[in-house]
Amino acid sequence: MTVMKTEAPGESVLPRLAINTALATRILTGFIRDSISKAGMTRAVIGLSGGIDSAVSAYLAAQALGRDNVLALRMPYSSSSAESLSDAEAVIEDLGLPHMTVSISEMADPLIERFPDMSRLRKGNIMARLRMIALYDQSMAWAGLVMGTSNKTEFLLGYSTIYGDSGVALHPIADLYKCQVRQMARHLGVPASIINKPPSADLWVGQTDEEELGFTYDEADQVLFLLVDERYTVDEVADEGFDRDFVVKIWERVKANHYKRTMPNIAKLSKRSIGHDFLYLRDYTGRAGKV
Repeated sequence: MTVMKTEAPGESVLPRLAINTALATRILTGFIRDSISKAGMTRAVIGLSGGIDSAVSAYLAAQALGRDNVLALRMPYSSSSAESLSDAEAVIEDLGLPHMTVSISEMADPLIERFPDMSRLRKGNIMARLRMIALYDQSMAWAGLVMGTSNKTEFLLGYSTIYGDSGVALHPIADLYKCQVRQMARHLGVPASIINKPPSADLWVGQTDEEELGFTYDEADQVLFLLVDERYTVDEVADEGFDRDFVVKIWERVKANHYKRTMPNIAKLSKRSIGHDFLYLRDYTGRAGKV
């Protein structure tokens, strides 16, 4: 089953990324229910940043599981913007979600202060991983699975932190490009203030995703769609009117960050090695002792 609408090539590739949002909602809410029930659970825990990705994820989770079964965590650092907290609050209030705020400043600062020359990237990785620690702690306390909020564009570009925002139990929106997340946000009724603001991981004051990446999500989405979904070659994408150097840059990022999208490779020594020969469908039942 596909939610992609086919359309003849035009000046922009974006029309070809239009999706049937009602069908996508049905598929994704079913995925959330199925994934969580197969783990023997009924609840989800989600980090709510105030951005569009986590907002869409929260609306889907509330629809799939019921609002009382979705715990929303706001996890600000001292440099987090007040706007991020208020936008997250707007989602919490609109959906009526159980929630809590866990500051990560007191956890992050001792390590950050230990290395005065620490780069912004290192600090951001520390914050992402500490947020995941908080989420998994509440996963145990709440008896719910940690739900991811990353989109397909971020995953393909490697714009994520291993064992941070990528270290979750399920990824409902990781097959949606950023422009498709916006489509879903409008369909689900996400507040306009969240849809319209510049995407930001809120890692430092004034930080935006697109400024850090060096290009817009719309530009990346179009190239990634052609390279990944349509299986175009670099030259074929360039023939669509995109700068070839830019297409190469995007494709090199996709290839270089493949390791972030897979489980760690296991060296094969036995007849049945995990990840090589020992493969089973994710149809497990019952509840594990740890999450």
